[in-house]
Amino acid sequence: MNHFPQAWGRPRDDVYGAYDSSYLRSNGPKAHTSSPIVTGTSVLAVKFKDGVVTAADNLASYGSLARFPDVKRLRTFNRRTVVGFGGDVSDMQYLDRLLLSLDIEENYGSSGHDLNARNLHTYLSKVMYKRRSDINPLWNQLLVAGLDGEDQPFLSSVDLLGTTFSAPTLATGFGAHLAQPLLRKVVDDEANVKSVTREQAVNAVKECMKVLFYRDARSLDKYSIAVITKEGGVELKEDEQLENQSWAFAEMIKGYGTQTV
Repeated sequence: MNHFPQAWGRPRDDVYGAYDSSYLRSNGPKAHTSSPIVTGTSVLAVKFKDGVVTAADNLASYGSLARFPDVKRLRTFNRRTVVGFGGDVSDMQYLDRLLLSLDIEENYGSSGHDLNARNLHTYLSKVMYKRRSDINPLWNQLLVAGLDGEDQPFLSSVDLLGTTFSAPTLATGFGAHLAQPLLRKVVDDEANVKSVTREQAVNAVKECMKVLFYRDARSLDKYSIAVITKEGGVELKEDEQLENQSWAFAEMIKGYGTQTV
Protein backbone atom coordinates (compact mmCIF):
# COMPACT_ATOMS: atom_id res chain seq x y z
CA MET A 1 0.00 0.00 0.00
CA ASN A 2 1.26 3.48 -0.85
CA HIS A 3 1.18 5.63 2.29
CA PHE A 4 2.23 8.91 0.69
CA PRO A 5 -0.57 11.54 1.04
CA GLN A 6 -0.28 12.60 -2.59
CA ALA A 7 -1.33 9.08 -3.61
CA TRP A 8 -4.38 8.76 -1.37
CA GLY A 9 -7.60 8.09 -3.26
CA ARG A 10 -5.79 7.29 -6.50
CA PRO A 11 -5.75 3.94 -8.34
CA ARG A 12 -2.70 1.75 -7.70
CA ASP A 13 0.07 2.31 -10.21
CA ASP A 14 1.02 -1.38 -10.26
CA VAL A 15 -2.54 -2.32 -11.27
CA TYR A 16 -3.82 0.59 -13.38
CA GLY A 17 -0.62 2.21 -14.56
CA ALA A 18 0.97 5.53 -13.68
CA TYR A 19 -1.38 8.33 -12.67
CA ASP A 20 -1.75 10.98 -15.40
CA SER A 21 -1.69 14.41 -13.77
CA SER A 22 -1.22 16.39 -16.97
CA TYR A 23 -4.80 17.66 -16.87
CA LEU A 24 -4.00 19.44 -13.60
CA ARG A 25 -1.49 21.74 -15.24
CA SER A 26 -2.61 25.35 -15.25
CA ASN A 27 0.13 26.85 -17.42
CA GLY A 28 -1.75 26.38 -20.70
CA PRO A 29 -3.65 29.11 -22.57
CA LYS A 30 -6.94 30.29 -21.18
CA ALA A 31 -10.04 29.30 -23.13
CA HIS A 32 -12.86 31.86 -23.10
CA THR A 33 -16.23 31.50 -24.78
CA SER A 34 -16.14 33.57 -27.97
CA SER A 35 -19.32 32.27 -29.58
CA PRO A 36 -22.22 30.67 -27.67
CA ILE A 37 -23.28 27.25 -28.97
CA VAL A 38 -26.34 26.16 -26.96
CA THR A 39 -28.62 29.17 -26.54
CA GLY A 40 -32.06 30.21 -25.40
CA THR A 41 -34.05 32.88 -27.17
CA SER A 42 -36.49 35.52 -25.94
CA VAL A 43 -37.51 36.38 -22.38
CA LEU A 44 -40.50 38.71 -21.89
CA ALA A 45 -41.71 40.70 -18.91
CA VAL A 46 -44.33 43.37 -18.21
CA LYS A 47 -45.38 45.26 -15.10
CA PHE A 48 -48.95 45.56 -13.87
CA LYS A 49 -50.47 47.35 -10.91
CA ASP A 50 -49.78 44.58 -8.36
CA GLY A 51 -46.62 42.99 -9.70
CA VAL A 52 -44.79 41.64 -12.75
CA VAL A 53 -45.42 38.89 -15.32
CA THR A 54 -42.48 37.23 -17.06
CA ALA A 55 -42.21 34.32 -19.51
CA ALA A 56 -39.68 32.35 -21.59
CA ASP A 57 -39.99 29.27 -23.77
CA ASN A 58 -38.34 25.98 -22.78
CA LEU A 59 -36.13 25.47 -25.83
CA ALA A 60 -32.33 25.45 -25.92
CA SER A 61 -31.04 25.42 -29.49
CA TYR A 62 -27.76 23.84 -30.56
CA GLY A 63 -26.96 26.31 -33.31
CA SER A 64 -30.05 26.13 -35.51
CA LEU A 65 -31.06 22.69 -34.19
CA ALA A 66 -33.95 22.59 -31.70
CA ARG A 67 -31.95 20.21 -29.54
CA PHE A 68 -33.16 20.52 -25.94
CA PRO A 69 -36.94 21.12 -25.61
CA ASP A 70 -37.15 21.05 -21.81
CA VAL A 71 -34.74 23.71 -20.53
CA LYS A 72 -36.33 25.99 -17.95
CA ARG A 73 -34.97 29.53 -18.23
CA LEU A 74 -36.86 31.20 -15.39
CA ARG A 75 -35.28 30.93 -11.94
CA THR A 76 -36.92 31.97 -8.67
CA PHE A 77 -34.94 33.75 -5.97
CA ASN A 78 -36.50 33.88 -2.49
CA ARG A 79 -40.22 34.74 -2.40
CA ARG A 80 -40.41 37.81 -4.62
CA THR A 81 -37.91 37.66 -7.48
CA VAL A 82 -37.62 35.77 -10.78
CA VAL A 83 -34.59 35.92 -13.09
CA GLY A 84 -35.12 35.18 -16.80
CA PHE A 85 -32.09 34.06 -18.83
CA GLY A 86 -31.54 34.62 -22.53
CA GLY A 87 -28.38 33.58 -24.36
CA ASP A 88 -25.83 30.89 -23.56
CA VAL A 89 -27.18 27.98 -21.51
CA SER A 90 -23.85 26.99 -19.92
CA ASP A 91 -23.38 30.55 -18.63
CA MET A 92 -26.98 30.43 -17.41
CA GLN A 93 -26.13 27.31 -15.38
CA TYR A 94 -23.08 29.06 -13.92
CA LEU A 95 -25.20 32.03 -12.86
CA ASP A 96 -27.84 29.67 -11.47
CA ARG A 97 -25.23 28.05 -9.20
CA LEU A 98 -24.03 31.50 -8.20
CA LEU A 99 -27.57 32.54 -7.22
CA LEU A 100 -28.12 29.28 -5.35
CA SER A 101 -25.02 29.85 -3.21
CA LEU A 102 -26.09 33.45 -2.60
CA ASP A 103 -29.57 32.29 -1.57
CA ILE A 104 -28.13 29.75 0.87
CA GLU A 105 -25.83 32.39 2.34
CA GLU A 106 -28.75 34.80 2.78
CA ASN A 107 -30.98 32.17 4.36
CA TYR A 108 -28.36 31.24 6.94
CA GLY A 109 -27.32 34.82 7.60
CA SER A 110 -28.16 36.63 10.82
CA SER A 111 -29.03 40.03 9.33
CA GLY A 112 -32.75 39.27 9.12
CA HIS A 113 -33.04 41.02 5.73
CA ASP A 114 -33.90 39.42 2.40
CA LEU A 115 -32.50 40.55 -0.93
CA ASN A 116 -35.26 42.11 -3.01
CA ALA A 117 -35.39 42.31 -6.80
CA ARG A 118 -33.55 45.64 -6.94
CA ASN A 119 -30.72 44.30 -4.75
CA LEU A 120 -30.40 41.18 -6.88
CA HIS A 121 -30.32 43.19 -10.09
CA THR A 122 -27.48 45.33 -8.71
CA TYR A 123 -25.57 42.19 -7.72
CA LEU A 124 -25.99 40.59 -11.16
CA SER A 125 -25.00 43.80 -12.95
CA LYS A 126 -21.73 43.84 -10.97
CA VAL A 127 -21.09 40.18 -11.80
CA MET A 128 -21.68 40.76 -15.51
CA TYR A 129 -19.54 43.91 -15.58
CA LYS A 130 -16.69 42.19 -13.75
CA ARG A 131 -16.65 39.31 -16.23
CA ARG A 132 -16.79 41.77 -19.12
CA SER A 133 -13.82 43.65 -17.64
CA ASP A 134 -11.91 40.34 -17.48
CA ILE A 135 -12.60 39.99 -21.23
CA ASN A 136 -14.43 36.76 -20.38
CA PRO A 137 -18.10 37.80 -20.51
CA LEU A 138 -21.09 35.70 -19.57
CA TRP A 139 -23.03 35.55 -22.86
CA ASN A 140 -26.44 36.28 -21.39
CA GLN A 141 -29.05 38.97 -21.20
CA LEU A 142 -30.99 38.80 -17.95
CA LEU A 143 -34.38 40.14 -16.93
CA VAL A 144 -34.87 40.59 -13.19
CA ALA A 145 -38.55 40.82 -12.27
CA GLY A 146 -40.14 41.08 -8.86
CA LEU A 147 -40.74 43.47 -5.98
CA ASP A 148 -38.38 46.09 -4.61
CA GLY A 149 -37.80 47.05 -0.98
CA GLU A 150 -41.12 48.93 -0.86
CA ASP A 151 -43.04 46.00 -2.42
CA GLN A 152 -43.50 47.91 -5.67
CA PRO A 153 -43.19 46.18 -9.08
CA PHE A 154 -39.59 46.13 -10.30
CA LEU A 155 -38.33 45.18 -13.75
CA SER A 156 -34.85 45.70 -15.17
CA SER A 157 -32.35 44.06 -17.50
CA VAL A 158 -28.58 43.55 -17.66
CA ASP A 159 -26.58 42.31 -20.64
CA LEU A 160 -23.15 40.72 -21.14
CA LEU A 161 -21.43 44.12 -20.91
CA GLY A 162 -23.01 44.93 -17.57
CA THR A 163 -25.29 47.54 -19.16
CA THR A 164 -28.56 47.99 -17.26
CA PHE A 165 -31.94 49.26 -18.38
CA SER A 166 -35.36 49.59 -16.74
CA ALA A 167 -38.79 49.95 -18.34
CA PRO A 168 -42.42 48.84 -17.78
CA THR A 169 -41.98 46.25 -20.56
CA LEU A 170 -38.77 44.43 -21.50
CA ALA A 171 -37.80 41.63 -23.86
CA THR A 172 -34.58 39.93 -24.95
CA GLY A 173 -33.56 38.34 -28.24
CA PHE A 174 -36.09 38.38 -31.05
CA GLY A 175 -38.70 39.50 -28.53
CA ALA A 176 -37.07 42.93 -28.44
CA HIS A 177 -38.19 43.36 -32.07
CA LEU A 178 -41.44 41.37 -32.22
CA ALA A 179 -42.91 41.41 -28.72
CA GLN A 180 -42.03 44.87 -27.44
CA PRO A 181 -44.43 46.74 -29.77
CA LEU A 182 -47.27 44.46 -28.64
CA LEU A 183 -46.43 44.86 -24.96
CA ARG A 184 -46.19 48.64 -25.29
CA LYS A 185 -49.77 48.72 -26.56
CA VAL A 186 -50.73 47.50 -23.09
CA VAL A 187 -48.21 49.50 -21.03
CA ASP A 188 -46.48 52.34 -22.84
CA ASP A 189 -45.00 54.14 -19.81
CA GLU A 190 -44.76 54.00 -16.02
CA ALA A 191 -47.86 56.14 -15.60
CA ASN A 192 -50.03 53.44 -17.18
CA VAL A 193 -48.80 50.59 -14.97
CA LYS A 194 -51.39 51.39 -12.28
CA SER A 195 -54.24 50.89 -14.75
CA VAL A 196 -53.15 47.45 -15.99
CA THR A 197 -54.66 44.38 -14.33
CA ARG A 198 -53.06 40.99 -13.84
CA GLU A 199 -55.32 39.41 -16.47
CA GLN A 200 -54.38 42.01 -19.08
CA ALA A 201 -50.67 41.52 -18.44
CA VAL A 202 -50.87 37.70 -18.55
CA ASN A 203 -52.93 37.73 -21.76
CA ALA A 204 -50.50 40.16 -23.42
CA VAL A 205 -47.51 37.97 -22.55
CA LYS A 206 -49.26 34.81 -23.80
CA GLU A 207 -50.14 36.52 -27.08
CA CYS A 208 -46.51 37.60 -27.50
CA MET A 209 -45.31 34.05 -26.88
CA LYS A 210 -47.62 32.92 -29.68
CA VAL A 211 -46.29 35.57 -32.08
CA LEU A 212 -42.72 34.55 -31.25
CA PHE A 213 -43.53 30.90 -31.96
CA TYR A 214 -44.90 31.92 -35.35
CA ARG A 215 -41.98 34.16 -36.29
CA ASP A 216 -38.88 33.06 -34.37
CA ALA A 217 -37.26 29.85 -35.64
CA ARG A 218 -35.51 29.34 -32.27
CA SER A 219 -38.69 29.35 -30.18
CA LEU A 220 -41.03 26.61 -28.95
CA ASP A 221 -44.74 26.28 -28.17
CA LYS A 222 -43.99 25.10 -24.61
CA TYR A 223 -43.03 27.85 -22.18
CA SER A 224 -42.68 28.92 -18.55
CA ILE A 225 -44.56 31.85 -17.07
CA ALA A 226 -44.26 33.48 -13.66
CA VAL A 227 -46.42 36.05 -11.87
CA ILE A 228 -44.86 37.90 -8.93
CA THR A 229 -47.14 39.74 -6.50
CA LYS A 230 -46.96 40.84 -2.88
CA GLU A 231 -49.88 38.66 -1.82
CA GLY A 232 -49.08 35.48 -3.75
CA GLY A 233 -45.31 35.67 -3.96
CA VAL A 234 -43.90 33.87 -7.01
CA GLU A 235 -46.41 31.77 -8.97
CA LEU A 236 -44.36 29.82 -11.51
CA LYS A 237 -45.76 27.45 -14.15
CA GLU A 238 -43.08 25.68 -16.18
CA ASP A 239 -44.93 23.52 -18.70
CA GLU A 240 -47.52 25.80 -20.27
CA GLN A 241 -48.66 25.11 -23.84
CA LEU A 242 -49.68 27.69 -26.43
CA GLU A 243 -53.39 27.62 -27.21
CA ASN A 244 -55.60 28.60 -30.17
CA GLN A 245 -52.79 28.56 -32.70
CA SER A 246 -53.70 29.44 -36.27
CA TRP A 247 -51.49 29.60 -39.35
CA ALA A 248 -54.17 31.23 -41.49
CA PHE A 249 -52.09 34.41 -41.70
CA ALA A 250 -49.50 32.52 -43.79
CA GLU A 251 -51.74 32.74 -46.86
CA MET A 252 -51.29 36.51 -46.86
CA ILE A 253 -47.47 36.38 -46.90
CA LYS A 254 -46.14 36.98 -50.42
CA GLY A 255 -42.69 36.35 -51.83
CA TYR A 256 -41.96 32.90 -50.39
CA GLY A 257 -42.18 29.36 -51.70
CA THR A 258 -43.90 28.80 -55.05
CA GLN A 259 -46.08 31.92 -54.91
CA THR A 260 -45.84 34.06 -58.03
CA VAL A 261 -48.09 36.97 -57.05
